[in-house]
Amino acid sequence: MTIDAARDTPGRQGDGESDSAALTAAIGARFERLPLCRWQVMVRLVVGAVTFFEAFDQLLIAYALPELRDEWHLGTTQVTALMTVGSIGMLIGALVSGRLADRIGRVKVIAGCIALSGLCNLALTLCTSPEPFMALRLVQGMAIGGEVPIAATFIAEITRAHGRGRFVLLYELVFPAGLTAGALLAAWLVPVLGWRWMFGLAAVPGILCFALARWVPESPRWLADHGRHDEALATMTSIEQKVEKITGAPLPSPAPVRPTRPAAGKDGNDNGGGVGGGGGVGGGGGGLRELLTGRYGRRTLVVGALWFTGYFANYGITSWLPTIYKDHFDLDLSTALLYSTVTSCAGLAGCLLVALTVDRVGRRNTVIRCMAAAALCLLLLGLTGGGSAASVLVWTSLAAVFLFGSNICLYLYTPELFPTRMRALGSSVGGAMNRLGVILGPIVVGALYAGGAIGTVFVTLAAVAVAGSLAAAAWAEETSGRTLEDVAP
Repeated sequence: MTIDAARDTPGRQGDGESDSAALTAAIGARFERLPLCRWQVMVRLVVGAVTFFEAFDQLLIAYALPELRDEWHLGTTQVTALMTVGSIGMLIGALVSGRLADRIGRVKVIAGCIALSGLCNLALTLCTSPEPFMALRLVQGMAIGGEVPIAATFIAEITRAHGRGRFVLLYELVFPAGLTAGALLAAWLVPVLGWRWMFGLAAVPGILCFALARWVPESPRWLADHGRHDEALATMTSIEQKVEKITGAPLPSPAPVRPTRPAAGKDGNDNGGGVGGGGGVGGGGGGLRELLTGRYGRRTLVVGALWFTGYFANYGITSWLPTIYKDHFDLDLSTALLYSTVTSCAGLAGCLLVALTVDRVGRRNTVIRCMAAAALCLLLLGLTGGGSAASVLVWTSLAAVFLFGSNICLYLYTPELFPTRMRALGSSVGGAMNRLGVILGPIVVGALYAGGAIGTVFVTLAAVAVAGSLAAAAWAEETSGRTLEDVAP
């Protein structure tokens, strides 16, 4: 069956904001009729491979630090700086990439980020002192922080509402899988060959930028929202034809499209232009003003709080575990890295559990329950004072199950809360708060740990997790089973 794009999509000849909004909604309806098949899986695998290796790159520093500390004779302050400089870059990258992806497209930003990250890994192998190492980690952090929220945005935009949680989170599993793979490889490679080989191998996946350009189309929703109507229709038709060829059956007619509104908010505010304006056709809507006011302002604050608390607690634990095991409990390097790897593997199991249950449990309830359960595990560990390496291993691994599960849910939840014109920007603000938590978590833990108060470390992280759970219970909205255009018109 040949899809007649003009028949299926209203507003083809229009070039204003209202026509672009109508076309975006119509394309959303056309995605809703696509069955899950090999096409979506292929796109998920290609984009997922990029995200996998970005996660791999992110965690490598934690496993290189014990060796770097000895080789370069680093003090605690320098170790903390090496650990956090990449996160500062991720914070910058998250903020910049969202605006960039809303302007030039999702796929271009994703491809550019993986290429830049690979080049940085190659350059890191040549470093002989902490200063150039930190400079390169800053730039690489910008690439990692830029890619992850934009990839989540893109996957959400090509997925229908039914089963979206399971589909998106099975893709998002590649991020904790990358963390786990990095941990496993580093635990073996660093003691045997040293940290330079680890970063050298991590440079190879930079070539994935070419696979993205060849096999992954730009988001039709984004093309329509930016007035590129013919490209949007051609891309959507091409996707439909590929799905029909794979399934061997004609697609059903798309559901009727409800009336759409202009880019200005429903609350009557003219949010186009001004500070950060410029997304969408003619520069209407999609700017920082709309993101920070009205219904979307409240959503931005809520998801920002959830990203911050979740990653503050998560990285407050995982970034310091190898050092705590090695210095506080006098474990050898291989054992310290192995114990830390067990915690990462437990987190991956938590992510899988959430991916399989999030459509049934709901996004809001998942975050509330996981953050509360993580807080309980950390509190119990803190009250016992972390008396042995085994008790730290058990309780941090249990906490990781819930923290990783809650955090991966945010990659699904955040893009659902914002419209196409500023979906990448909204996701990148969440990513920036994520990075802020990643920066401050290790710093706070480092300060507490320097005073020898290991029990206080875990009680503090428990309090942060409780704050996240309470914020979700008070203000988070449920999005399960709803189309993107229904949740965020």
